[in-house]
Amino acid sequence: MNAAEEGRQQLDAVSVLNAKTTLLQLLARAGVYSGDAEELIGLVEAGALALAHRELSGIGRTAPADKGDLYESGRLDGAQAVADALGAIAERALQHVVGSDPSAGSPDHRPPVRRMEVERAKVAVTPLYLSFTAASDLDPEVTEQVLTAVLGTMTSRQRAAYAGLLADFASANRVRLERLYAGYGPGSSIAIHGRYSLIHSPTSIAVLERLATAPSALREEWDAAELPPAWLDGLTTAWGSPA
Repeated sequence: MNAAEEGRQQLDAVSVLNAKTTLLQLLARAGVYSGDAEELIGLVEAGALALAHRELSGIGRTAPADKGDLYESGRLDGAQAVADALGAIAERALQHVVGSDPSAGSPDHRPPVRRMEVERAKVAVTPLYLSFTAASDLDPEVTEQVLTAVLGTMTSRQRAAYAGLLADFASANRVRLERLYAGYGPGSSIAIHGRYSLIHSPTSIAVLERLATAPSALREEWDAAELPPAWLDGLTTAWGSPA
């Protein structure tokens, strides 16, 4: 096989399955529960398909101008059909991970929060928080309780896309967040203990996003988790402060 032929060779189903099985076995040796590992790999697979669908959809909107209207129409229709098929495959892959219950997209359908969802949230909030201030550790148990309450306001599908949701929130509110952390976070004159203590934790990014998006649902989950009301009140005050 020459170099050109080797470059054109695609991965086959057996080789893909081999790589996935190898990864699952390596993660198992590292102590990662097989169900958690399957969930993460499933999200990566669904995400890769969704990104490919988005890219293909953009390419399919153009056709060579010198081929005539009939060629252009046929090419665009064909590209659209392929993009639609890929989109359907991406949707099925995501449903395989988050569940295909028709009520799963309903605002009232909020299943119990799973451990891996909390772990993914931890990974999402930390770099965002560090883009605004220096880290100040909060008790790991409290971190899990706060993130569980936050995730409890969402559907499974929203949790799957939570990292992107947080990134969009931080980008859209960067100036306001910079002002908040400068006034109330680490390095400010506000003590770490008390009603503003949660601002010294990476979980504050997650809570602030929910305060702006779903405050009633957050309060409901917060009370159910028996978290200190003062923490939520402090963040609410800081978020609404013009200072």
